[in-house]
Amino acid sequence: MRRTMADAANSGRPKGDLSGVKFMTVAEVAAVMRVSKMSVYRLIHNGQLEAARFGRSFRVSEEALNRFLHSSYDVAG
Repeated sequence: MRRTMADAANSGRPKGDLSGVKFMTVAEVAAVMRVSKMSVYRLIHNGQLEAARFGRSFRVSEEALNRFLHSSYDVAG
């Protein structure tokens, strides 16, 4: 079962409480990952990176970014 942004945001908090969630812009996510903003948009549109849409803008929770990075980590060997 796929977790939604609301599921991730509500873990350990009362339902609907998003007060502790830190949302990042696409530019901030790109800076953390050291990739272009277009690469982040591709990840969002392909469903690989979970994001919330506000009008024409996207926001990514820190938790969603951390899950993506942990799941994408590959050990070379």
